[in-house]
Amino acid sequence: MFGLGANVALIFSGQYVRFVSSLRANLAPGIDPWGMSLKYLMGAVVASGSCLVSIFSYMQRKVLTDPNCVDQEKQAAKKKKKKVKMGIRDSAKFLFSSPYIRDLATLVISYGMCINLVEVSWKSKLKMAYPDPNAYSSFMGNFSSATGTVTLIMMLLGRKIFQKFGWRFAALVTPSMIGITGLAFYALTLFAPFFAPIAQNLGTTPLMLAVVVGAAQNILSKSAKYSLFDPCKEMAYIPLDQDSKTKGKAAVDVVGNPLGKSGGALIQQILIFGVGSLAAATPYMAGILGVLLFFWYKAVNSLSSQFDEAMEGSGETA
Repeated sequence: MFGLGANVALIFSGQYVRFVSSLRANLAPGIDPWGMSLKYLMGAVVASGSCLVSIFSYMQRKVLTDPNCVDQEKQAAKKKKKKVKMGIRDSAKFLFSSPYIRDLATLVISYGMCINLVEVSWKSKLKMAYPDPNAYSSFMGNFSSATGTVTLIMMLLGRKIFQKFGWRFAALVTPSMIGITGLAFYALTLFAPFFAPIAQNLGTTPLMLAVVVGAAQNILSKSAKYSLFDPCKEMAYIPLDQDSKTKGKAAVDVVGNPLGKSGGALIQQILIFGVGSLAAATPYMAGILGVLLFFWYKAVNSLSSQFDEAMEGSGETA
């Protein structure tokens, strides 16, 4: 329910950004369009933040202290319970010692690197297609709304996918979407002259076609992450014993998440320094994306077998 609410907010915020962009496009000469836009956007941020702080304050004072809403004994026990903290060395050691957690970390790292590799290339094409700030801002507003809408639909379908096809199928949806749309985007970028006649028949250009496919890649991959990838990741912890569960989450948080987010950026920086530009690095990035997807698929298949065995051993069903 929280996920559904968050994506409804994303739909409306995207349209608000588009509304502000349309106002900015019709300003009289002499008025600073960016300054006006900034006032509207920051005004919305301040208003939303004020509501957030007020609701949080009310919950702390009225809800969490109400015995009818929250078990006070359990709340006190939670406060006393210490969260497991692991350093980079301990986390890496635990990952290498546990094939189960290692496969789980591979999923997280692969997602972070793959989405980063494609997204940066896509945004460079997007800036080329929309050099005007108003047009760029309006496109990103529609992009946010589309992401929220698709994610909302995927979250509603996610439970049925788990029930009908199981954990393995659900876990493979995200890399499959990233692979198909990401490689299609790179193909449109690398072989633009080949796709020029096709784009012309569609009434557009290879650049705009690449922008649309890249946008679809980002929308589908992010919606799959929130609706399927994240639930798959959390479900994978269920059959583990308490010690492995807490240490595994700590290890993935310390190593997996940062390595996934920064790893893709580091790869791009190395390639750009090595070949001179982002455009020249694109073929190498497409190849690296393929390699990452291979290891991602391999980790899902391995983790799926271990997950099913662990669930059977614990007497639960996926």
